[in-house]
Amino acid sequence: MAYKRREIKSDIPKLDMTPMIDVVFQLLIFFIVTLKQEDILSKLSTARPAPDSKADPRKQPETTTIIVEELGFVFNGRPMRLGELDRQLQRVAKFDKKGMVLIKCTKNSKHGLLVQALDLCHKNELTNIALFTM
Repeated sequence: MAYKRREIKSDIPKLDMTPMIDVVFQLLIFFIVTLKQEDILSKLSTARPAPDSKADPRKQPETTTIIVEELGFVFNGRPMRLGELDRQLQRVAKFDKKGMVLIKCTKNSKHGLLVQALDLCHKNELTNIALFTM
């Protein structure tokens, strides 16, 4: 005589994940909103490059400033035209081609003048350039 197996039908409880996911998202939003920027920045460990051992620590790198105005340029505090700016940038490039060049644009400056200043920097192989809007 063969025995028949009886299947045990039990009620397996199903766990509804929707409320759990809702709680997780609410906690995530809470922590994002309450996290302060200072907490993040104070805990970050940044690796800075080692200083150049050959460089003189007393000598500060020269920064050249070009202000692009509505009608022309101001080079290190002196107003000048395009040709004069080219000559000044050639002099700067003779001494230090890796020096920082800050180009600041005023509110009313023309885009074409900015492009001309960038072209002169490229022509004189000045590649360390930072652009700012005033």
